[in-house]
Amino acid sequence: MRRSASVLILMWLGVHVVLGQTSPVLADSDRQAERQALVQSLSGVAPDLMIDDPDVRAAMLHVPRHRFVPDGLQDQAYLDKPVPIGHGQTISQPTVVALMTQLADVDSTQKVLEVGTGSGYQAAILAQLTDQVYTIEIIEPLAKDAVERLANLGYDRIRTREGDGYYGWPEQAPFDRILVTAAAAHIPPPLLEQLKPGGRMIIPVGPRWGAQTLMLVTKDQAGETTTESLLPVRFVPLTSKSLR
Repeated sequence: MRRSASVLILMWLGVHVVLGQTSPVLADSDRQAERQALVQSLSGVAPDLMIDDPDVRAAMLHVPRHRFVPDGLQDQAYLDKPVPIGHGQTISQPTVVALMTQLADVDSTQKVLEVGTGSGYQAAILAQLTDQVYTIEIIEPLAKDAVERLANLGYDRIRTREGDGYYGWPEQAPFDRILVTAAAAHIPPPLLEQLKPGGRMIIPVGPRWGAQTLMLVTKDQAGETTTESLLPVRFVPLTSKSLR
């Protein structure tokens, strides 16, 4: 089906488990009504990009988003908007998180790499779908805060790492799924190498603060990759020593 070329999502993102839940995290009843209202309001960004996966919607309902934003901004946690988390980064708007998660099409058998932990929210959503979540954050204070936050919330099966996500996590490769939560000028070759045959990568590609496109990258069983442009977006740039 032809995708809409007019859709624009403004996503100011950081660089950076009940359904198939393998973590001992329990549903947080605090602000549950707000989460439910948010999930009910999620629709999609185009007729062929609807947020209708029941597993993704259940994951969004389960994870307490207000625990992943600064204390003074918790009243904004369940609005469909990005929220600043410090260091020039944000937690992305819920529609974006849900859409990228759905496009990744994660199941419980798969190993997932997230590039750009930020506050840890996207990793927590992914951990609802599989207990094999690996996430990298280059900004040291964010990485440390995310480790502590995820541990306090019981997400002890999420593997975290402080480092340059452009180079992926070669010691744990290959990955069935890779999600990149900041825009790169090009698809990083190390991430392509670490994507398993049959795998999928969701990544925004484009210049810093310029026109960007959310891309779906697939790799067939022979190792050949195909890219598909999904929709125009705007992300904060991927922070990497290789891009300076």
